Amino acid sequence: MNTPNQINEETSLSRSSPHSSLSDNSPPPLSVSPIEKWFSQLLNQADIKVNGPNAWDPQVHNPDLWNRILKEGSIGLGEAYMEGWWDCKNLEECIRRLLSAELDRKIIKRRTLLTQWLKAKLFNRQSVKRAYQVGEQHYDVGNDLYQAMLDPTMAYSCGYWENANDLHQAQLNKLRLICQKLHLQATDSIIEIGCGWGSFAELAAREYGAHVTGVTISKEQVKLAKERCKDLPVDIRLMDYRSLEGEYDKAVSIGMFEHVGRKNYPLFMQTAHRLIKDNGIFLLHTIGSDISSQGTDPWIDKYIFPNGVIPSLTDISEAVEPYFVIEDVHNFGQDYAKTLLAWQQNVDHHWTSLQSKYNDRFYRMWSYYLKTCAGAFQSRSLQLYQVVLRKRRVPLSRYQSPR
Repeated sequence: MNTPNQINEETSLSRSSPHSSLSDNSPPPLSVSPIEKWFSQLLNQADIKVNGPNAWDPQVHNPDLWNRILKEGSIGLGEAYMEGWWDCKNLEECIRRLLSAELDRKIIKRRTLLTQWLKAKLFNRQSVKRAYQVGEQHYDVGNDLYQAMLDPTMAYSCGYWENANDLHQAQLNKLRLICQKLHLQATDSIIEIGCGWGSFAELAAREYGAHVTGVTISKEQVKLAKERCKDLPVDIRLMDYRSLEGEYDKAVSIGMFEHVGRKNYPLFMQTAHRLIKDNGIFLLHTIGSDISSQGTDPWIDKYIFPNGVIPSLTDISEAVEPYFVIEDVHNFGQDYAKTLLAWQQNVDHHWTSLQSKYNDRFYRMWSYYLKTCAGAFQSRSLQLYQVVLRKRRVPLSRYQSPR
């Protein structure tokens, strides 16, 4: 297929036949730029039509969109949506189609890929000094937003929708499934690396009687988690995982590994290995990529999760190898699309009470984040892995993982 630069700049196409009569009061034909023609041909491969009739067809309000995408890539596409340059009724389906056809790889510029690779190779973007950035930018944006968006457990990770009819039941299913996979007992002490607003800690302590120590890099999460767990055997701390000490029966990390970064995977696994007893169990719950990559989506990095990296299963297994045996891998990534869309529905339902603090640009940014991520999970570009780990070369009984 020709690229925009290979298309004759003097060529223009009519949206209607050049031989059609104008005497029927129809509007005059609109010219199509060569760049728009190229994008339209590309999108047609995924049955996406610019200004088309389907719910997944993008409706373009500013013709400069195409130049902006070529110049700025993912950031330009996302920022243009935030600014109202284009809309899409079923944005998640549009993204699913685009990713399933791998059109993102044809559109994204090589310079962007090279920049991501160099940043990952030359810098530790998840250093101790930078560890609190994602807490300040994303998790501290406002507990009122998250309380409106999430279910009563305040779990900000993929729900488990097996035998669940709503978000709350899906999150309870997920938390209880983790407890079952940990073979949790009332006498257990647990270290939770990335405790969020205390969803796991509260349930593990309340329903199982376990003693939980949870750490997070978000001040707002600490404040709310302490309040929710104040009468339970739970200790919540504002702390980077690299500062952890002590010994625990079990360890769990739910939706935090995406912030660790490839340079730090070995240290993360070494830390988890050091923190649990020889007969302990470590459960890692993380988003996963279908391919190994050095970088992340630039728009997501700028607006949602600064310094984040989505690991592949290869990344995880290589980091685990010196320390743990992989006992079980459970992928239920398609449940994350349902979770994200349920969060979007909650945001829409509560928006009238939120918009005095969060403006329309924020709403469009947040919706773009939730819906495009849902489309990525629907396309199977993203997965959700629960990985059960036990220490290497320790004689233990056979592990049986529940589902």
